[in-house]
Amino acid sequence: MSSPKKERLGASSLEPLPVIVIGNGPSGICLSYLLSGYTPYVKPDAIHPHPLLQRKLTEAPGVSILDQDLDYLSEGLEGRCQSPMALLFDALLRPDTDVGGDMESVLTWKHQKERAIPHMVLGRNLPGGAWHSIEGSMVTLSQGQWMGLPDLQVKDWMQKKRRGLRNSRATAGDIAHYYRDYVAKKGLGHNFVSGAVVTAVEWETPESCNSGTQAPSPLFQVSGCLTAKDQSQQPFSLWARNVVLATGTFDSPARLGVSGEALPFIHYELSALEAARRVGAVTPSSDPVLIIGAGLSAADAVLYARHYNIPVIHAFRRPVDDPGLVFNQLPKMLYPEYHKVHQMMREQSILSPFPYKGYCSLPGHRLLFFKEDNQAVFQDPQGIEKVFGISLVLVLIGSHPDLSFLPGAGADLAVDPDQPLSARRNPIDVDPFTYQSTHQEGLYAMGPLAGDNFVRFVQGGALAVASSLLRKETRKPP
Repeated sequence: MSSPKKERLGASSLEPLPVIVIGNGPSGICLSYLLSGYTPYVKPDAIHPHPLLQRKLTEAPGVSILDQDLDYLSEGLEGRCQSPMALLFDALLRPDTDVGGDMESVLTWKHQKERAIPHMVLGRNLPGGAWHSIEGSMVTLSQGQWMGLPDLQVKDWMQKKRRGLRNSRATAGDIAHYYRDYVAKKGLGHNFVSGAVVTAVEWETPESCNSGTQAPSPLFQVSGCLTAKDQSQQPFSLWARNVVLATGTFDSPARLGVSGEALPFIHYELSALEAARRVGAVTPSSDPVLIIGAGLSAADAVLYARHYNIPVIHAFRRPVDDPGLVFNQLPKMLYPEYHKVHQMMREQSILSPFPYKGYCSLPGHRLLFFKEDNQAVFQDPQGIEKVFGISLVLVLIGSHPDLSFLPGAGADLAVDPDQPLSARRNPIDVDPFTYQSTHQEGLYAMGPLAGDNFVRFVQGGALAVASSLLRKETRKPP
C-alpha cells in the first residue's frame, strides 16, 4: 500500500470515490484487476469447445467481453453452480476443465489505463483475506488450478516458485502467498489498504436540483478504523458512489448456543489447536481434544490432531451415511484424506471396536452443556447422558457473514428478509447479471455473500460488477 493511499484513508474525505470494495479476498482482488483497466478480449484464433458459446463469441469480434451482453453470452451454459455469470467467466477462463481437459483460456488481456475506474479495496488482513488465517499446510478442497485468478495460472506461479501441486491440489499457505503475489505482480497494490476494519456503511440520496431531472444516485459513507504498524487505531471516513461487499463468511463462527460455551477452553478456529500444541497445552498424553462438526473444517482439525498424535473425541449430530454429508459427495481418488476421516467417523464410534488409537467418534450425539472443570456433557441417540473430560474444544460447525456495519446488519438485503442471512441458504439478493443489490442502488455483493462459494466461481461476480460499473461510470468502449 502506497503512502498517499494511507494518507487519503487516514484523513476523512468528502470527495466521493467511484468505488469502495470491502474485503480483499479473491473476489476483491479479481474485481480490482478488472477495475484497473485490465480488459478481456477473445483471442482472434480461439475456438471454444462449447458450440453455442463459440458462435456467440464470433458475433462481436474485437469487442471486449465487458462491453458485450453478458446475459446473452451466458444463456445455455450449464455447470457446477447456479450463477450464469460464474458459469460464463469460468467457461472463458477454463473451457474444458469439467471434462478433465486443460485447454488454455480463450481470453487475452489488454491493459487499457483509460478504462480504469478509481477504487479502494479495504481489508482486515493482507491481500488474500481469510486465506492468511488458514493453517498453511492444509490442502485446498478445490483443485489448485481452480484457485487461480485471471491471467496468472496457479500451476505456472508454483513452477516459478519451484513448488508442485499435491494430487492436483495446493496448500492453503501456497494459495495465500499466490493471492498476495498476484496483487503485486499485476500492479494493484496502490488500490489495497490492509488493516482496515469497516464499522459502518450508511447511504443517502442527495436532493435533485431540478424536479424534471433523473433522480440522483445515492452516496455511501464508509467509516472504520485503520490499524497502524504500531497497533494504534486511526479512524477514517470516506464517501463513495458505489460500494461492493466482498467480505466472505468467515468473520462470525457459528455458535452452539449451550450453557458454558463462553468458558476459556472453547474455541472456533483451528489456529487455537495449533497454538495449544506449540505451548504444550495439548500433547499425546493430555485429555482428548473435542472437535464438534461434520464438515471439512472439522475434518481438517481431526487430521491436524492425528498428525501430532493428539487424542480426539469427534462429535457430530448427523448420521455418518447422510447423503448431504460433504464426505459422501467427494471423489475418493481426489480426497483420500477426507475419506479416511469419514471412515474413522463410521468405524470408530463409541459403540464400536477401536482400530484407530486416540480417536473416538460420537455420531448422533447432542451436546447439552460444558462444565468449568473441562467436561462436556452429551446426550446420545438413546437419550442417555454421557460426560467426557477434555483438554480443549473446537466448535467447527460453519460460520456466518458479519455485516454488522450495515443498517440492520444487512438483513433487509437478503433474498428472504425474514430469515437470517446465510451464504448457502439465504444470500444477499442481487441481480444475476450485475450483482447489484435488488434493494439498494449502488450497493453490490459478490462471492459467498451472493451465493458463490468457491474461488473458481466468485470471479464471475467480479465480471458482472465490473461490467455494470463501467456502464454506470459512463465510460464508453474506445
